[in-house]
Amino acid sequence: MSSRGENASPEIIRINGRPAAEVSVLERGLHYGDGLFETIACLNGRARLLDRHLQRLAGGCARLGIAPVDLAAIAREVREAARDADRAVVKVLLTRGPATARGYAISGDEQPTRVTLRYRWPEDDAALSEQGARVRIARIRLGENPALAGLKHCNRLEQILARRECNDGQIGELLMFSSSGALISGTMSNVFLVQDSRILTPGVDRCGVAGVMRAEVLAVAAAAGIDAQERRLDEEDLARSHELFLTNALMGIRPVRELAGRPLLPGPMTRRLQAQLAARLSAAADRDRDAHD
Repeated sequence: MSSRGENASPEIIRINGRPAAEVSVLERGLHYGDGLFETIACLNGRARLLDRHLQRLAGGCARLGIAPVDLAAIAREVREAARDADRAVVKVLLTRGPATARGYAISGDEQPTRVTLRYRWPEDDAALSEQGARVRIARIRLGENPALAGLKHCNRLEQILARRECNDGQIGELLMFSSSGALISGTMSNVFLVQDSRILTPGVDRCGVAGVMRAEVLAVAAAAGIDAQERRLDEEDLARSHELFLTNALMGIRPVRELAGRPLLPGPMTRRLQAQLAARLSAAADRDRDAHD
């Protein structure tokens, strides 16, 4: 979760691989949010979980019917942007491209637009990873639409409206429910509940984003023999949980220390998964270095 004062100016901008190009005013991503994006953590010159990001991007293109893109070229561009940075965030936006006819309808001859941006990534607040974040419940509900469920598409208006509900800089995240009352996610994170010796995370088959770090945590749990379930969760499940943590591509696992005024403690399951995730990510970074050096 980024801080409110973080500089929004990118250090690097590439449009379709070119540093001095422009985006068309006919861009369907601008007019309709017709596209996808990935936010990639880069540490010590390496793009973290890049394969997962590329797989999600490819799956999103297939589901939206965006013309196939050169994933190898995107991977090279991301790695190049990450190479000389100790800490950076690389964002890849992929849209259907400039409209060739007015209106919502797709003509079929659009050519995708790729925008790659690199931002400075300040050091995390160590206290948040150790002590946890304060979290509230958003009033606005997420609309349910299985056709878009799981995708990280470019229309984030529901999340923007949810963030407007809270001007308290001490609140790190707002949890969001769907229109039918299902717990889905945070505005910019996935959520995990701990009940007894198992972890639960909301399904994203009706709405929400299938996060890359969410997938990584589920893989860590499976490797450790931890019972992990993806299913419909509601307010009662939230109330019964004795540990809660959030995940996204940048923060990894972040404990929750307060939920809507109710104190929580980062418990043993959260700590165990934090340690195992850190070890898994470190090993993956070593493999990537060996493969590309």
